[in-house]
This record gives sequence, structure tokens and C-alpha cells, in this order.
Amino acid sequence: MPDPAMLELSEVTKEYRVGGQTVRALDAISLRIEPGEFTSIIGPSGSGKSTLLHLLGALDTPDAGSILFQGTEIGGMDDERQSEFRRHRVGFIFQFFNLLPTLSAWENVAIPKLLDGTGLRKAEPRALELLDRVGLSDRARHRPAELSGGQMQRVAVARAMIMDPPLILADEPTGNLDSKTGASILELLGEIAGSGNSVVMVTHDMGAVTYCDRVITLRDGKIGSNEAAERSVSA
Repeated sequence: MPDPAMLELSEVTKEYRVGGQTVRALDAISLRIEPGEFTSIIGPSGSGKSTLLHLLGALDTPDAGSILFQGTEIGGMDDERQSEFRRHRVGFIFQFFNLLPTLSAWENVAIPKLLDGTGLRKAEPRALELLDRVGLSDRARHRPAELSGGQMQRVAVARAMIMDPPLILADEPTGNLDSKTGASILELLGEIAGSGNSVVMVTHDMGAVTYCDRVITLRDGKIGSNEAAERSVSA
């Protein structure tokens, strides 16, 4: 029997009420994402990209359909189980980094461990190890104001990995970076996927998709295309 997909969605629908009207953000979406796959989700504003990412990370629940994570249904989890899932199974990377300005780089990386009950000093070795992995061992004691945009995003990538989650969700991770710095972040995400994690990235940057294994296009809440891609760089 084949191994379960990292994520498998079947007929997933999500609606919102906006100004007295019902808007169908996702319309019977079905897709499969494999372990170790770097997937990009592209489409115009309002196409449903962010809604899909929120559902994959259990930040929201679908109105209809099924979302399986490694064979287990997550679409209907209660708040407590959703919170547990987000802490241990998913790492989030955001466009605006979301770093705490009063903490050093390694302390920002360690935050998920602290929220899970691990002491700061006990979390430090793993945080430093991850900063070394993303090329920032020499900036571990620096605060965000002392880092460039690319360095801050690398801290955010390390933070997303601190709980060793099998799934990384990235929301416009290169949106605030210049093209060269953005390319280095995309290469890093490709390396993470190459080590067995699944990485799902929402992006407006068409150049970013050349770093991915699969490109999913959304339009008006429906999948327009779902195609394998050949990476332009080696992981």
C-alpha cells in the first residue's frame, strides 16, 4: 500500500460573508502534495491562495470536503487539536518576518519551543544549530534591527524549523526582498524540501516558481492547473 500523501484535499470548499454577500473563496478544491515536495501556489489577488494556505495550516476550517495530513483528517479538528497541530506539525514563514524586536536572532528562533514549555537555555543549542544551517551563525546574538531583510527572513525560516515539522507553509516569503536575496531564500526552501519536508509557498512572483517541484494555479477559487515543474537550481 503506498505511503499517505503529506496533504490530500478532496472537494474542499470555503465560503465567507462579505458585505451581506456570500463569497466562495475555494470551490471544491482537490489536490495532493507529497513528502519532500516544494509546491508553489500562484494566482491573482482574490483567487483563494491565502484561504488555501490557512486551511492547510489549520488556521481555519473548511465548510465542506476533506483535508488529510499524513492520512489523518484535520479539516474538522476542534480549537485545541488545531493548536496542537500548528505547534508540532507545521512551520509558518511570513512575508513580514514577524520577529520580536527586543529578542536576539536565536531567541526569536527559539520562541516556538518556549510556547511549548521548553526553557530558553535548553532551546538555545537547537536554535543556534538552525541559524548555522541557514548561514547566520555569526548573527545569532543580533536583534532584528541589526539584520538585513534577507537575514531576518532566514531567521524566520530557522524559527519555522525549530519544532522539526514535516510541513512548512510560506506566505510570500520573498515579497519584501530584492531578487538576489529572494533567490537565496528560495534555494534554502528547496534544500529544506530536499531533506524530506514538504514546503508549500504562496507567491505572486512568477520567477519563484522555477525553484519548485510543482506549480498550482488558482483562479476564482478553482484549480486552473496543477503541474510538475523542473527546478532551475540544484537543491
